Amino acid sequence: MLGVVMAELATLEDPRTREVNARHGDDHGVNLSKLRALAKGLKTNHELALQLWETGDTAAKLLATLICRPKAFDRNELDGMLRTAPSPKVLDWFLNYVVKKSPHVEDLRAAWFTDPDPVVASAGWALTADRVVKSPGELDLPALLDSIEAKMKDAPDRLQWAMNTCLAHIGINHPGQRDRALAIGERLEVLKDYPTSPGCTSPYAPIWIKAMVDRQEAG
Repeated sequence: MLGVVMAELATLEDPRTREVNARHGDDHGVNLSKLRALAKGLKTNHELALQLWETGDTAAKLLATLICRPKAFDRNELDGMLRTAPSPKVLDWFLNYVVKKSPHVEDLRAAWFTDPDPVVASAGWALTADRVVKSPGELDLPALLDSIEAKMKDAPDRLQWAMNTCLAHIGINHPGQRDRALAIGERLEVLKDYPTSPGCTSPYAPIWIKAMVDRQEAG
């Protein structure tokens, strides 16, 4: 079965798609809509997902996140998988389609948040940003802002992106912290000059916060 699926993935390879993805740090050339269609045909197949992940191939890892059973992984399996998910897209799908559906998500969020590996730490920050929006509960938002203010400017790219996302979500979703979030973004100027396509919102936190707040207020 694995050989058949890997052959199918190979037929989906497109040099132009690979070239575009490479600009974002992703080493695969498979159209994601076609990948999702392949996953839909395969349906849930946890054993196959494990085999796909072990190949080390980026497209295979992406497919694995779509056909696995997230709740079947134990905490240590998920931790190990994260550390073999170097591609930004694999990391993003792994967090959204696997970790967030796991009963171990909060334990892993807290552990990854302070990990010395910046890629692993970026996963902790990404999950924290999600909690800022959906379940801030026990989160210490002022302490998060303290950490962002002290560390985001000099953080490696992927960690910086995740911290910036957290900053923006705090500003958007928590009016009591909004002025400080805006001030931090304006002072640090992280992603201020990031190229943004027409019709898209800049990831620069002050612009992002103001745009989303305006949209909320407009109704």
